[in-house]
This record gives sequence, C-alpha cells and structure tokens, in this order.
Amino acid sequence: MLPGEDRAARRVLTVCLAAGVTTLLDQSVLNIAVPALRRSLSVGATDVQWIVAGYSLAFGLALVPGGRLGDVRGRKPLFLLGLSVFVLCGLVAATATAATTVVAARLVQGAGAGLVNSQVIGTLQDVFQGVERARALGLYAVTGGVAAALGPALSGVLVAWCGPDTGWRVCLLLSTPCGLVTLWLAARRLPPARRAPAAGGVDLWGIGCVAALTLSLMLPFIRPPGSVRTALLWAGAAAGAAGALALGQWWRMRGGRPPLVHPSLVRSAPYALGTAVAMAQFGSSLAAGLVLTLFLQSGLGLSAPATAAVTLPSAVAMGLASAVAWRVVRRLGERTVTAGLALGVLAFLSAALATAVLPAAALPYALALAQLGSGAASGLTVSPNQARVLQHAPVEAAGVAGGILQMAQRVAAAVCLSAVSGVYLRNATGTTGSPRTAYTQAILICAGLLTAALPLSLLGPGHRRGRRSGGAVADGTGVSPADQAPRLHAYEHPPTAPGPGPRSG
Repeated sequence: MLPGEDRAARRVLTVCLAAGVTTLLDQSVLNIAVPALRRSLSVGATDVQWIVAGYSLAFGLALVPGGRLGDVRGRKPLFLLGLSVFVLCGLVAATATAATTVVAARLVQGAGAGLVNSQVIGTLQDVFQGVERARALGLYAVTGGVAAALGPALSGVLVAWCGPDTGWRVCLLLSTPCGLVTLWLAARRLPPARRAPAAGGVDLWGIGCVAALTLSLMLPFIRPPGSVRTALLWAGAAAGAAGALALGQWWRMRGGRPPLVHPSLVRSAPYALGTAVAMAQFGSSLAAGLVLTLFLQSGLGLSAPATAAVTLPSAVAMGLASAVAWRVVRRLGERTVTAGLALGVLAFLSAALATAVLPAAALPYALALAQLGSGAASGLTVSPNQARVLQHAPVEAAGVAGGILQMAQRVAAAVCLSAVSGVYLRNATGTTGSPRTAYTQAILICAGLLTAALPLSLLGPGHRRGRRSGGAVADGTGVSPADQAPRLHAYEHPPTAPGPGPRSG
C-alpha cells in the first residue's frame, strides 16, 4: 500500500467521524435544554415527545433508502446534500417561535442526518476492507456514542452561560459550526461520486411499512388510548403493518428485486440476535438519559450545570470502557457483551433504588455513581456487539448489514424515547404526580429492556462451545477454524486500540 493511499483513507475516516459526532451530538445535546424549551415556548408533553423521538424516527427511516440512493447516484453529493439540510433545519429549529416549527424542523433534520450517516456507512465499506473495515465501523460507533454521552454535559454548560431562554436555542445552533466544518472537510476529502446501475430500485413499500409500524408503536405512548377498544385498534394497526411488511418483502423477492431487509439477514441468527441486543441497548440508553435530565431539573430542582455534572460520569466512563473493551474481549470473547448488559441492568436498578429511598440532598451523588456504571456498560457493549453483528452478517448482505443495524437502532430509539418519556411526563405532573415515582418507573422500564436482551446475548455463536458445524468445531466464536482466526483478529484490533493505520480499499 502506498503512503498516499493510507493518508487518503485516514482523511476519509476523519470526515466520517466528524459527521457521526455532529449528528449524534445533536440528538442528546437538547436533553438538558428541554425544560427551558418547554418554558420558553409553552411546549406540552406531546410536543416534547415528538421533538425528542421524531429526530430518531426520521433518522432511522432515511438510512436504508439513503444508502440505496448512494449506491446508485454516488455517495459524496448525497452526503453534502444531507448535511446541508441538517445544518439548515438546525437554524430553523433554533430560531423557532412555536413548538410545531421545532417539531417539523427536527423531523426534517433527522432525515438529513440519516441521509448523511447512510453515506458514512457506505463510504467506510468502500474505502476499507476486512479487519480495517471492522475497526473503522467500530470507531465510528464508539465516537458517536461518546459524543452522544457528552451532549447533556455540554448542554448544561451552554444553558448556564446563555440563560434558559437563549440556552436551548444555542444548543440547537451547536450543529451549525460543526456541520459547516464537516461540509468543508467532506467537499475536499471524500472520494468522487461513483455511480452504479440500479437493480430493483428502493423498496418504498418496505420503508412505508416500517414507518407505519413504528408510528403505531409510538403514538399510543404519545397519546394514550382512552379505552381498551382504542388500544386494540393500535395493536391491530401494528400487526397489520408488520404483516404488510412481510408480504411486501416476499413479493419483491419473488419478482427478483432487492427487498428492504435482505432475506439472508433474517435467516442469520447471530445477526438478528445481535441487532435485537443493539436495539435494546441503544433505545434504553437514550431514553434513560432523557428522563434523568428531566427528573434532575423538574423533579429535584437542580440547575443545568448541576444536572450536567451528574450526567458527565457517563461520558467519561464510556470513553474509558471503550478504550479497554478490546482487552476484555480478548479474555471473555462475546461474553463481553453479556457482561456489559448485566452492568447496565445493575446501574439502572441502583438508580431506581436510590431514587426510592435516599433523601433529595444525597440523590444526585448516587445518580452520578449510577451514571458511571451505565457509561461503562455502554462502552463494553456498543463496539463489541457491533463487531460481532457485522462480522456474522452473511457475505451476500454485507453491504446493507450496517444500514439495517443502524435503522433498527434508530427505530428502537424512537419508540423507547416516546414510551419512557411518556411514562415519566404523565406520572410526574398533575396534582397527584410524583417525579420520584415517575423516574423510578421509567428507569425500571429501561432496566427491563436490558434484562430482556441478556438471554439474547447468550445465544450468540461465541457461547456455543464444543458444537460441530460442517465437521468443524465452533471453538468460542461459532465459526470453523478456517474462519476463526480473522474474526478473532478483528476483535484483537478494535477501533480504540493503537495499531497500523487504515488500508484503503
């Protein structure tokens, strides 16, 4: 490999990481500013849920069609377009004078972010190969996760400096300089667009069905059903959307056109199980962070800087845990993901117990300790789980595996944010509302999600020792000895470990 090619690959990676930081920081930087936003624009609970969940919903739904369009039209123009939309809508949201404007701007901004990140995934797969691809994708996931964890702390500082009425607007404006710098870097460093012939087009039916299914799961939490009949109607709508999605996938496959979800991904148990774990971890983490900031400010009366101080240990612990996760993986293998989930459950349960029994003066310190455990849990889970999921993706679907994984995470985040915040907002307000009880209930839901993911993480191929498949023993990784070495090598050189530079594809 020529030195110039190595430098070019590093520059592309820098642009992709900058895009991930910009779009994922924007998701969480608003958390601490939500109470100030509510007071400034007289925003109701329903609008709050749409503002925080709508971004993730639009983000997720734009990923797969954005990736498909990037394959056909070229990635660089769509990257620049999506990031321009993202920056512009950030300006609109920051200068809004009505809640509906913020909701609409955040929806379109989320779609722009999804378009950008779908090109990031495709670009990393184009430029890097083999082990270096896994490292690049893992570094992208960890960088975005740390940026998201830092968002609340940064938001608290901005609200403190600028005041509540201006602070939430500055938080939304934060994406502007970050986005402009990333645009400049992308225009200079991304490889030229390469077009490929279309093969079956974008599965718009599948995207529509996923949107309908997600909305049918979100809306009952945003507007609770007033009767059993209404609840049954929502359940029927969700079942109908799921059935229509399955029927549409079958019809496209029968016609020889690529479906939204490649059939081999559905048939791959390691990929499906790992994706379910990622959905539970991502959704519960974002939802827990949101309700924590709401509880600290509206329930305990903490200032924005004090709230930021409570949430900061999560970002620090996630960064440190991500840096050593590869060492843990070398010792525990895929059990690292299970250990991270278990630690996350303990952190959520300890937060619930502290909220139930401790006095208000001691509670912020206890919640800060719980945040330390929660951040470490995320650091041990995110990158190792993504590496496992993508390495076990079928070869014929490797190109779409990353996009489907991110879409699933974002859809889960939209549902979890609306559901968990809905539980908190309904039980924390009113004459009989209790913020402590509301936060305890919300965080227990998050703990339940991670608990449900625990057995799924144990079903991965790395836990099935001694079984033979095709005459070869699956020793620790669920793959034959011929395939085992490169998979283990990918774990031994994770995104945060020092090592040789990326190789261009």
